[in-house]
Amino acid sequence: MKKTIDVIVPVYRPDRKLEQLLYRLSRQSLEIRNIILMHTQDGCGLEWAMEKYPNIIVKDILPEDFDHGGTRDEGIRMSDADVIVCMTQDAVPADENLIAELTEKLGEDGIAAAYARQLPGEDCDILERYTRRFNYPPESLVKSSADLERLGIKTYFCSNVCAAYCREIYCELGGFESGTIFNEDMIYAAKLIKSGYSIAYCAKARVIHSHNYTNFQQFQRNFDMAVSQADHPEIFKGVKSETEGMRLVKKTAGYLFRSGHPFRLFSLFLKSGAKYAGYQAGLHYRLLPCRIVKKCTMNPRYWVKCKKPDENVEISHKMG
Repeated sequence: MKKTIDVIVPVYRPDRKLEQLLYRLSRQSLEIRNIILMHTQDGCGLEWAMEKYPNIIVKDILPEDFDHGGTRDEGIRMSDADVIVCMTQDAVPADENLIAELTEKLGEDGIAAAYARQLPGEDCDILERYTRRFNYPPESLVKSSADLERLGIKTYFCSNVCAAYCREIYCELGGFESGTIFNEDMIYAAKLIKSGYSIAYCAKARVIHSHNYTNFQQFQRNFDMAVSQADHPEIFKGVKSETEGMRLVKKTAGYLFRSGHPFRLFSLFLKSGAKYAGYQAGLHYRLLPCRIVKKCTMNPRYWVKCKKPDENVEISHKMG
Protein backbone atom coordinates (compact mmCIF):
# COMPACT_ATOMS: atom_id res chain seq x y z
CA MET A 1 0.00 0.00 0.00
CA LYS A 2 1.33 3.39 -1.00
CA LYS A 3 2.21 5.61 1.96
CA THR A 4 1.05 9.22 2.14
CA ILE A 5 3.71 11.84 2.81
CA ASP A 6 3.35 15.38 4.17
CA VAL A 7 6.17 17.89 4.63
CA ILE A 8 6.34 20.35 7.57
CA VAL A 9 8.44 23.53 7.23
CA PRO A 10 8.69 26.31 9.85
CA VAL A 11 8.99 29.62 8.00
CA TYR A 12 10.26 32.99 9.23
CA ARG A 13 11.29 35.87 6.95
CA PRO A 14 11.54 33.63 3.86
CA ASP A 15 14.07 34.35 1.13
CA ARG A 16 15.00 32.81 -2.21
CA LYS A 17 15.92 29.50 -0.59
CA LEU A 18 12.30 28.87 0.35
CA GLU A 19 11.32 29.40 -3.29
CA GLN A 20 14.00 26.92 -4.35
CA LEU A 21 12.89 24.45 -1.69
CA LEU A 22 9.23 24.54 -2.76
CA TYR A 23 10.13 24.31 -6.46
CA ARG A 24 12.35 21.25 -5.93
CA LEU A 25 9.79 19.59 -3.67
CA SER A 26 7.27 19.99 -6.49
CA ARG A 27 9.63 18.04 -8.77
CA GLN A 28 10.17 15.02 -6.50
CA SER A 29 9.91 11.53 -7.98
CA LEU A 30 7.80 10.43 -5.00
CA GLU A 31 4.55 12.31 -4.57
CA ILE A 32 4.14 14.70 -1.63
CA ARG A 33 0.54 15.09 -0.58
CA ASN A 34 0.72 18.36 1.40
CA ILE A 35 3.37 20.89 2.39
CA ILE A 36 2.43 22.58 5.66
CA LEU A 37 4.22 25.90 6.23
CA MET A 38 4.24 26.97 9.89
CA HIS A 39 4.61 30.68 9.23
CA THR A 40 5.81 32.97 12.00
CA GLN A 41 4.14 36.24 10.99
CA ASP A 42 6.65 38.90 9.98
CA GLY A 43 4.67 41.16 7.66
CA CYS A 44 5.44 39.00 4.63
CA GLY A 45 2.60 36.87 3.34
CA LEU A 46 2.87 33.49 1.65
CA GLU A 47 0.00 33.97 -0.80
CA TRP A 48 2.42 33.57 -3.69
CA ALA A 49 3.31 30.07 -2.49
CA MET A 50 -0.33 28.96 -2.17
CA GLU A 51 -1.13 30.37 -5.62
CA LYS A 52 1.79 28.60 -7.23
CA TYR A 53 1.52 25.24 -5.43
CA PRO A 54 -2.00 23.94 -4.69
CA ASN A 55 -0.80 21.40 -2.10
CA ILE A 56 0.54 24.09 0.26
CA ILE A 57 -1.20 24.77 3.57
CA VAL A 58 -0.15 27.85 5.57
CA LYS A 59 -0.61 28.06 9.34
CA ASP A 60 0.15 31.54 10.69
CA ILE A 61 1.53 31.83 14.20
CA LEU A 62 2.56 34.83 16.31
CA PRO A 63 6.30 35.34 16.93
CA GLU A 64 5.80 34.95 20.69
CA ASP A 65 4.11 31.58 20.09
CA PHE A 66 6.99 30.04 18.13
CA ASP A 67 8.50 26.98 19.80
CA HIS A 68 11.22 24.82 18.23
CA GLY A 69 9.52 21.60 19.25
CA GLY A 70 5.94 22.75 19.79
CA THR A 71 5.53 24.52 16.45
CA ARG A 72 6.74 21.50 14.50
CA ASP A 73 4.55 19.24 16.62
CA GLU A 74 1.51 21.40 15.86
CA GLY A 75 2.19 21.07 12.14
CA ILE A 76 2.62 17.31 12.39
CA ARG A 77 -0.66 16.96 14.26
CA MET A 78 -2.42 18.92 11.51
CA SER A 79 -1.56 15.99 9.24
CA ASP A 80 -2.85 12.43 9.08
CA ALA A 81 -0.18 11.23 6.64
CA ASP A 82 1.65 7.96 7.16
CA VAL A 83 5.03 9.68 6.93
CA ILE A 84 6.02 13.18 8.03
CA VAL A 85 9.07 14.92 6.61
CA CYS A 86 10.39 17.87 8.63
CA MET A 87 12.57 20.41 6.84
CA THR A 88 13.91 23.90 7.44
CA GLN A 89 13.28 26.72 4.98
CA ASP A 90 16.95 26.93 3.97
CA ALA A 91 17.44 23.24 3.16
CA VAL A 92 17.25 22.78 -0.61
CA PRO A 93 16.82 19.28 -2.12
CA ALA A 94 19.88 18.35 -4.16
CA ASP A 95 17.83 16.32 -6.64
CA GLU A 96 14.39 14.89 -7.39
CA ASN A 97 15.00 11.69 -5.38
CA LEU A 98 15.35 13.26 -1.92
CA ILE A 99 11.95 12.16 -0.57
CA ALA A 100 12.14 8.70 -2.15
CA GLU A 101 15.60 8.00 -0.70
CA LEU A 102 14.73 9.49 2.69
CA THR A 103 11.57 7.45 3.22
CA GLU A 104 12.66 4.18 1.59
CA LYS A 105 13.71 2.39 4.79
CA LEU A 106 11.04 3.74 7.13
CA GLY A 107 9.11 0.89 8.72
CA GLU A 108 11.77 -1.72 7.93
CA ASP A 109 13.53 -3.50 10.80
CA GLY A 110 12.17 -1.10 13.40
CA ILE A 111 13.37 2.05 11.62
CA ALA A 112 11.09 4.86 12.82
CA ALA A 113 13.07 7.91 11.63
CA ALA A 114 15.54 8.77 8.90
CA TYR A 115 17.62 11.86 8.17
CA ALA A 116 19.32 13.21 5.09
CA ARG A 117 22.88 14.06 4.20
CA GLN A 118 23.62 17.80 4.31
CA LEU A 119 25.91 19.13 1.59
CA PRO A 120 27.73 22.49 1.85
CA GLY A 121 26.54 25.43 -0.21
CA GLU A 122 28.78 27.08 -2.79
CA ASP A 123 29.70 29.89 -0.38
CA CYS A 124 30.55 27.53 2.47
CA ASP A 125 33.78 28.18 4.40
CA ILE A 126 36.41 25.43 4.28
CA LEU A 127 36.05 24.66 8.01
CA GLU A 128 32.29 24.28 7.80
CA ARG A 129 32.69 22.35 4.55
CA TYR A 130 34.75 19.73 6.36
CA THR A 131 32.34 19.70 9.32
CA ARG A 132 29.54 18.80 6.88
CA ARG A 133 31.64 15.90 5.59
CA PHE A 134 32.43 14.76 9.14
CA ASN A 135 28.82 14.84 10.36
CA TYR A 136 27.29 13.67 7.08
CA PRO A 137 29.60 11.13 5.44
CA PRO A 138 28.86 9.42 2.09
CA GLU A 139 28.11 6.08 3.78
CA SER A 140 24.61 5.32 5.06
CA LEU A 141 24.07 3.97 8.57
CA VAL A 142 21.36 2.49 10.79
CA LYS A 143 21.67 3.28 14.53
CA SER A 144 20.11 1.57 17.55
CA SER A 145 20.70 1.30 21.29
CA ALA A 146 23.43 -1.24 20.55
CA ASP A 147 25.53 1.64 19.15
CA LEU A 148 25.52 3.84 22.27
CA GLU A 149 28.85 2.56 23.56
CA ARG A 150 30.52 2.97 20.16
CA LEU A 151 28.90 6.18 18.87
CA GLY A 152 28.05 7.94 22.11
CA ILE A 153 25.82 10.98 21.66
CA LYS A 154 25.89 10.60 17.87
CA THR A 155 23.53 7.66 18.32
CA TYR A 156 20.82 10.25 19.02
CA PHE A 157 21.80 12.49 16.12
CA CYS A 158 18.90 12.94 13.69
CA SER A 159 18.74 16.46 12.28
CA ASN A 160 15.27 17.71 11.39
CA VAL A 161 16.83 20.10 8.90
CA CYS A 162 15.62 17.19 6.78
CA ALA A 163 14.23 14.13 8.51
CA ALA A 164 11.35 11.71 8.01
CA TYR A 165 9.25 10.12 10.74
CA CYS A 166 6.65 7.38 10.98
CA ARG A 167 3.74 9.48 12.19
CA GLU A 168 1.99 6.72 14.14
CA ILE A 169 5.09 6.01 16.23
CA TYR A 170 5.73 9.73 16.60
CA CYS A 171 2.29 10.22 18.17
CA GLU A 172 2.62 7.14 20.37
CA LEU A 173 5.87 8.45 21.88
CA GLY A 174 4.60 12.00 22.38
CA GLY A 175 6.51 13.64 19.54
CA PHE A 176 8.74 16.70 19.85
CA GLU A 177 8.88 18.21 23.30
CA SER A 178 7.49 21.73 23.69
CA GLY A 179 9.49 24.40 25.48
CA THR A 180 12.89 23.30 24.20
CA ILE A 181 15.52 25.87 23.33
CA PHE A 182 17.25 23.52 20.88
CA ASN A 183 17.79 19.83 20.11
CA GLU A 184 14.12 18.85 19.94
CA ASP A 185 15.12 16.45 17.16
CA MET A 186 17.79 14.71 19.27
CA ILE A 187 15.49 14.54 22.30
CA TYR A 188 12.86 12.77 20.22
CA ALA A 189 15.52 10.57 18.59
CA ALA A 190 16.62 9.50 22.08
CA LYS A 191 13.00 8.52 22.84
CA LEU A 192 13.03 6.33 19.74
CA ILE A 193 16.32 4.65 20.62
CA LYS A 194 15.30 4.09 24.25
CA SER A 195 11.99 2.60 23.05
CA GLY A 196 13.78 0.00 20.94
CA TYR A 197 13.46 1.66 17.53
CA SER A 198 16.24 2.45 15.05
CA ILE A 199 17.24 5.58 13.11
CA ALA A 200 18.56 5.54 9.54
CA TYR A 201 21.07 7.99 8.11
CA CYS A 202 20.36 8.03 4.37
CA ALA A 203 23.43 9.33 2.54
CA LYS A 204 21.70 9.20 -0.86
CA ALA A 205 19.00 11.58 0.40
CA ARG A 206 20.75 14.93 0.04
CA VAL A 207 19.96 18.55 0.81
CA ILE A 208 22.13 21.61 0.37
CA HIS A 209 22.39 23.28 3.75
CA SER A 210 25.23 25.04 5.55
CA HIS A 211 25.99 28.17 7.59
CA ASN A 212 29.07 30.36 7.85
CA TYR A 213 28.73 31.17 11.55
CA THR A 214 31.08 33.61 13.24
CA ASN A 215 32.98 32.45 16.31
CA PHE A 216 30.47 34.19 18.57
CA GLN A 217 27.54 32.61 16.75
CA GLN A 218 29.17 29.21 17.24
CA PHE A 219 29.53 30.03 20.93
CA GLN A 220 25.82 30.88 21.09
CA ARG A 221 24.75 27.79 19.17
CA ASN A 222 26.75 25.47 21.42
CA PHE A 223 25.49 27.32 24.48
CA ASP A 224 21.89 26.59 23.47
CA MET A 225 22.74 22.99 22.63
CA ALA A 226 24.28 22.48 26.07
CA VAL A 227 21.30 24.14 27.80
CA SER A 228 19.03 21.55 26.19
CA GLN A 229 21.32 18.77 27.41
CA ALA A 230 21.47 20.22 30.93
CA ASP A 231 17.68 20.36 31.00
CA HIS A 232 17.41 16.70 29.97
CA PRO A 233 19.88 14.71 32.09
CA GLU A 234 17.60 11.68 31.79
CA ILE A 235 18.66 11.53 28.13
CA PHE A 236 22.15 12.99 27.89
CA LYS A 237 23.77 12.23 31.25
CA GLY A 238 26.44 9.56 30.90
CA VAL A 239 26.48 9.70 27.09
CA LYS A 240 29.84 10.64 25.60
CA SER A 241 29.77 14.09 23.95
CA GLU A 242 33.00 16.10 24.25
CA THR A 243 35.09 13.25 22.78
CA GLU A 244 33.23 13.62 19.49
CA GLY A 245 34.10 17.33 19.41
CA MET A 246 37.79 16.57 19.96
CA ARG A 247 37.70 14.01 17.18
CA LEU A 248 36.27 16.65 14.83
CA VAL A 249 39.05 19.11 15.70
CA LYS A 250 41.77 16.52 15.07
CA LYS A 251 40.22 15.34 11.82
CA THR A 252 39.77 18.93 10.58
CA ALA A 253 43.38 19.82 11.43
CA GLY A 254 44.61 16.81 9.44
CA TYR A 255 42.38 17.79 6.53
CA LEU A 256 43.74 21.36 6.52
CA PHE A 257 47.31 20.04 6.29
CA ARG A 258 46.49 17.54 3.55
CA SER A 259 44.56 20.06 1.47
CA GLY A 260 47.25 22.74 1.63
CA HIS A 261 45.50 25.08 4.10
CA PRO A 262 47.65 24.89 7.26
CA PHE A 263 47.27 28.66 7.72
CA ARG A 264 43.63 28.04 8.65
CA LEU A 265 44.65 26.15 11.79
CA PHE A 266 44.47 29.34 13.84
CA SER A 267 40.89 29.88 12.67
CA LEU A 268 40.09 26.26 13.55
CA PHE A 269 41.44 26.61 17.09
CA LEU A 270 39.58 29.90 17.64
CA LYS A 271 36.31 28.45 16.39
CA SER A 272 36.79 25.22 18.35
CA GLY A 273 37.55 27.22 21.49
CA ALA A 274 34.37 29.26 21.00
CA LYS A 275 32.33 26.06 20.60
CA TYR A 276 33.82 24.50 23.73
CA ALA A 277 33.39 27.66 25.80
CA GLY A 278 29.76 27.97 24.69
CA TYR A 279 29.11 24.33 25.48
CA GLN A 280 30.59 24.56 28.98
CA ALA A 281 28.73 27.81 29.71
CA GLY A 282 25.47 26.20 28.59
CA LEU A 283 25.97 23.15 30.78
CA HIS A 284 26.28 25.48 33.79
CA TYR A 285 23.77 28.13 32.72
CA ARG A 286 21.95 28.02 36.06
CA LEU A 287 25.01 29.61 37.68
CA LEU A 288 24.94 32.62 35.35
CA PRO A 289 23.06 35.90 35.83
CA CYS A 290 20.07 36.31 33.52
CA ARG A 291 21.63 39.26 31.69
CA ILE A 292 24.67 37.12 30.81
CA VAL A 293 22.51 34.22 29.64
CA LYS A 294 20.63 36.51 27.27
CA LYS A 295 23.94 37.51 25.68
CA CYS A 296 25.08 33.92 25.36
CA THR A 297 21.98 32.54 23.65
CA MET A 298 20.87 32.51 20.02
CA ASN A 299 17.26 32.43 21.21
CA PRO A 300 16.66 35.42 23.54
CA ARG A 301 12.87 35.01 23.39
CA TYR A 302 13.25 31.64 25.05
CA TRP A 303 14.35 33.27 28.29
CA VAL A 304 11.55 35.03 30.13
CA LYS A 305 12.61 35.78 33.67
CA CYS A 306 15.15 34.93 36.31
CA LYS A 307 15.31 35.06 40.09
CA LYS A 308 17.89 34.55 42.78
CA PRO A 309 16.39 32.62 45.68
CA ASP A 310 19.69 31.48 47.21
CA GLU A 311 23.36 32.06 46.51
CA ASN A 312 23.01 30.83 42.93
CA VAL A 313 20.93 32.42 40.24
CA GLU A 314 18.06 30.19 39.17
CA ILE A 315 16.80 30.93 35.71
CA SER A 316 13.25 30.08 34.83
CA HIS A 317 12.65 29.89 31.10
CA LYS A 318 10.21 28.98 28.44
CA MET A 319 9.85 29.39 24.72
CA GLY A 320 7.73 32.34 23.68
